[in-house]
Amino acid sequence: MPGLAGGDGTADTSTPSGKPRRKHHRRPPAGGKPTASSTTSKPVTKTHPKNLVTRVHRFLRQVIAELRKVIWPNRTQMITYTSVVLVFVVFMVTFIGVLDLVVIKGVTWLFG
Repeated sequence: MPGLAGGDGTADTSTPSGKPRRKHHRRPPAGGKPTASSTTSKPVTKTHPKNLVTRVHRFLRQVIAELRKVIWPNRTQMITYTSVVLVFVVFMVTFIGVLDLVVIKGVTWLFG
């Protein structure tokens, strides 16, 4: 039975994918005294390069690295995708045009 380990009635601690569940962090008590761990920990801050040129250069390097990971479609795939989009656009334009004509005829019939 899903959610039960082995059938002995105990709850399974893994997710449906089989990975163990993540443990949730406890929040400090609201309105109470802060705990020792919350008073001694300092916030973690990332250090950013101060030079704008360095930041832009790093950003562009990361963009190029991500673009290299992309699987680009070949010519036949592009033709197929483009034709599907064009057929869908023509269908939608026709459908909305016909719907518009029906509404115009109905309004002119109703109000003369």
